Amino acid sequence: MAGDGTTTAWDRRRETGRLGEAYAAELLEARGCEVLDRNWHCPRGELDLVVRDGEGRTRFVEVRTRTGSGFGTPAESVTTEKLRRVRMLAREWLAAHPGGWRQVCFDVVAVDLRDPDRPRLEVFEDVI
Repeated sequence: MAGDGTTTAWDRRRETGRLGEAYAAELLEARGCEVLDRNWHCPRGELDLVVRDGEGRTRFVEVRTRTGSGFGTPAESVTTEKLRRVRMLAREWLAAHPGGWRQVCFDVVAVDLRDPDRPRLEVFEDVI
């Protein structure tokens, strides 16, 4: 919220992102994943979700959420640079959480909120 009680564009974007991350976490949990971390921060950035799947793999999940199509689909918003950054942040997370992580995967969950009553989620596994 802005100081005068109004909602800024940044506030709305952040709230949209958090809503998309909540939908993504719910979907992944329904698929048997355990959420290990949400919005993990380090000095270099943030990871949206870190989960362990039913096979014991650690999955670093980038969540992309859109409420309109003016800037393309959620999946289209994932760039090579963004994936490079997620990989770098994953190394930071692994260093901060020693524990014999045997297999690591990188996924994207695209969340389309154009119809807020019927969110559409698409999971792209092993994108890196």
